[in-house]
Amino acid sequence: MTWLRALREVVRSGLTIEETRLEPLLALRTAVGVAIVIGPALWLASPAYAASAALGAYSAGAATFQRTWRPRKVIALGAGVGLALSTFLGYLAAGRLATFLPLLAVWAFAAGMAWAVGSTAGIVAATTVGSMLVTVTLPTSVGRALEHAAIIALGGVAQALLILLFPIRRWGAHRDALADALAAVADYARRLRHDPTAPFDPEPLMTARDAAAVTPSQARSRPSVLHGPRGLAERIRPVVAALADPDVGAPAEGPGRDRARELLDAAAEVLDAAARAIRRGTPAEVSPGSTDALRVDEEHEVLEGPARQAAERLVELLGEALEIARCGTRGRTPAPPGPADAQFLVRPTMFRLVPVVVRAVRRELRRDAPVFRHAVRLAAVATLGYLIAARLPVGHGYWVPITSVMVMRPDFHQTYARAVARLAGTLAGVALATGMVRALGPDAQVFGLLAVVSAGLSFTLNRTGYAYSQCFTAAYVVFLLGMGGQGWEQTVPERVVLTLLGGALAMLAYVVFPAWETPRLPGRLADWLAADGRYAAAVLRSYAEPTREHRADLRRALLASREARAAWQETYDRARQEPVRPRGLTSREAEEAQEALTGFDRAAMLMESHVPRDDSRLVPQAERFAEAVEADTAQAAVDVREHRNPHWARVEEALRAWEGAAAGDGSPVVRRGAELQKQALEDLATAVSRTPLERDVGSAREEQRVRAAAAAEDDGSGPAHRGG
Repeated sequence: MTWLRALREVVRSGLTIEETRLEPLLALRTAVGVAIVIGPALWLASPAYAASAALGAYSAGAATFQRTWRPRKVIALGAGVGLALSTFLGYLAAGRLATFLPLLAVWAFAAGMAWAVGSTAGIVAATTVGSMLVTVTLPTSVGRALEHAAIIALGGVAQALLILLFPIRRWGAHRDALADALAAVADYARRLRHDPTAPFDPEPLMTARDAAAVTPSQARSRPSVLHGPRGLAERIRPVVAALADPDVGAPAEGPGRDRARELLDAAAEVLDAAARAIRRGTPAEVSPGSTDALRVDEEHEVLEGPARQAAERLVELLGEALEIARCGTRGRTPAPPGPADAQFLVRPTMFRLVPVVVRAVRRELRRDAPVFRHAVRLAAVATLGYLIAARLPVGHGYWVPITSVMVMRPDFHQTYARAVARLAGTLAGVALATGMVRALGPDAQVFGLLAVVSAGLSFTLNRTGYAYSQCFTAAYVVFLLGMGGQGWEQTVPERVVLTLLGGALAMLAYVVFPAWETPRLPGRLADWLAADGRYAAAVLRSYAEPTREHRADLRRALLASREARAAWQETYDRARQEPVRPRGLTSREAEEAQEALTGFDRAAMLMESHVPRDDSRLVPQAERFAEAVEADTAQAAVDVREHRNPHWARVEEALRAWEGAAAGDGSPVVRRGAELQKQALEDLATAVSRTPLERDVGSAREEQRVRAAAAAEDDGSGPAHRGG
């Protein structure tokens, strides 16, 4: 992608309105938290104290809107304490540049490394850097600094108390995650009716698993409806795929295909009903036609062989889903199978999280790690922005580094898109607030009320797009400054110019010290290939010897494969938005390799749907093929990472030996699945194998193709843009 096209995508993404469900009650509760600290502070103290209280309450409230599965009140308290600590330490060092700049650099670097833990930790940590930069305008003594820090922390406490006293949709995010997983499988079943090889994105299942991990205290209060359905969605997904697939399931045409479509349609309706029941906490109705379709007639059933086995298994699983849909939250849901000591996924408590955080940060302390490079950029930009602002003949110069810190992200596209969105939102918000300030005149109480209203609107639009939320955030800041007696003639032009300067500084920092994802594509592809090989081998070993230990290995390999696939997808999506020449893999090769590995993964999933029980006939040839697949994919992963052509000699030899085995020995599903896997591996080798000359020619053709696509888009003759 060229720089010009990348910048167009950045502007489009930064100004896109995201379609999402608004949560006005949550926004109202958070805005009330801002109001109950601003009002008493204005009445009992001064506008300066009210501004500190508003800083803590607003930032702590904004933290609770981040994607996290921990209790919101804990997030609010943590954000309040972090803001108070950074404010106080910032004041202690703010007297001299020799002390403040090193503290700012170290704190900003630590905030950047917080992204190793997750996006929520990184965003909350960035707000603490902003609060440290504001301290230069606050108190004049240590005692006053302690008072301001305590008031900032009080804002976080107020938000936590409101969450405790007025819970809104408690466990709502967890319910949504589980319902989304069931709805994703329902959509998959519906698409399989028309496309038997339709792809499935496992991200909703991964999100539901992440949401299912709870602390022991959370496990005691978690609704029973959140216990079993996630495992149900996991088990239904490979069964519907096996039923729809013409290679191992229903025939491509005829009465068998019609029967498969009928079952898939019924499965989609039942799963959607179960998702509604979980999301709303009320029973959901299923049409009688779908219920009738879920009856397998022993005498007149048209499906035979593996297709009939898949249909019977699907009907059995959908019976559990029907119970969930009809009972809602009033009945007990089926418990997932497993030992009694594994009833819930354990999430570490806040204290036990410390070693987890240390390990995560240590893994990212490498020069080529995106999080480490982000932390270095953040520290450099925060200190440089502060120095530049100190030399400018304007007030509130700290808005330069604050803007840079708040828009910077570990990847190129988000950093640039947020910089554009922040500038656009700031211009609109400042213009709106300035007109109101001029019309109303100086009145601290009125400005305090308008600040609360602006905060509420910012929270309401928090998930519709950064630009639109930032519009009311900018208005909120203007009203706070007006409450403190700052004239709009001074604050408005300065804020626009400083925001523009801070955004430009953040964008320039990524150009000077980037962390491009494009060179990481071969490594991510190799990781996915190796993980998929282990998953396929685990499935095959479950055919050779269906024991409990092998089923546990299969589950662990499946989860590892999903994580590797998600890492590849994230890197691939980011690389497509970067203005960088292909290194190692062109975009077309990456796309073809992704399709091949998706087919390999799908073949393993089809075999997983028919894994035999303990009393079933064994498939001894599967063990040899499993060893060949695991060995060849492990070696191929090394070859892909080092830009060598992969080979599948062991896989081909094992499959030939399987073909020479006695007729009728083994399962037809696993035998056909092995053939599909070999074909997928050959497609992968075709996608990534090239001679040195072909690599040079391919790179030149890739550049030519990108230029042609950009020119076609400029002329309006190119394909329509997909996504935003």
